[in-house]
Amino acid sequence: MKLNTQILPYEKFKQYGAESLTDQELLAIVLRTGTKNCCAMELAGKVLEECRCGKQGLLGLHRMSLEQLSAIKGIGPVKAVKLKCITELSRRISQTNAFNGMVFQRSGTVAAYLMESMRHLEREQIRLLMLDAKGHLLKELILSNGTASMSPLSPREVFIELLKAGAIQFIVTHNHPSGDPTPSKEDQRVTTVLQQLGRQLELPLIDHIIIGDHQYFSFKEHGLL
Repeated sequence: MKLNTQILPYEKFKQYGAESLTDQELLAIVLRTGTKNCCAMELAGKVLEECRCGKQGLLGLHRMSLEQLSAIKGIGPVKAVKLKCITELSRRISQTNAFNGMVFQRSGTVAAYLMESMRHLEREQIRLLMLDAKGHLLKELILSNGTASMSPLSPREVFIELLKAGAIQFIVTHNHPSGDPTPSKEDQRVTTVLQQLGRQLELPLIDHIIIGDHQYFSFKEHGLL
């Protein structure tokens, strides 16, 4: 008879720390239990297989709905809620870390702040960052949610919101669900309109940042503002 000498994820965590665990082992600890015919490790493997959705490993969890997770045999609504809460916690931790000591006039830092909340979105979303004279964030506002390829933007609404918030300058950002942040002709046109109107109203557009999958495009960094 051959003994099973494999270390269980929980024991491996205690001996070697969380960084020693694979994605499957981490997920098995979160799930805690499996089913009658499927242990926690096997169930974690099923979840990872189902949640790929064109992404690798745990990243697909962000794109899976509660209903999709619940439909996996052995997960059910309770474990599905737990998994969605874990992904939301990870997003918030990442966003908070990016925010600490942030200067909103630096494109790379702004992109890092927005990356986790925007790169997983399946539709284009436009956000407005309203800043004071020193670059401190006064208000962050979602202006619109569109389709997988476009989202409408009203320049009039942008400046109404800026004036209401008492902003001195602003940044516009939106995501490309394809993962490629390269600006379209419409992105360039809208940026030009906002820049021109901002100059007239003495509310300068500091940057337009497009969020892709772990990459971004800054109109300011590319000398287009």
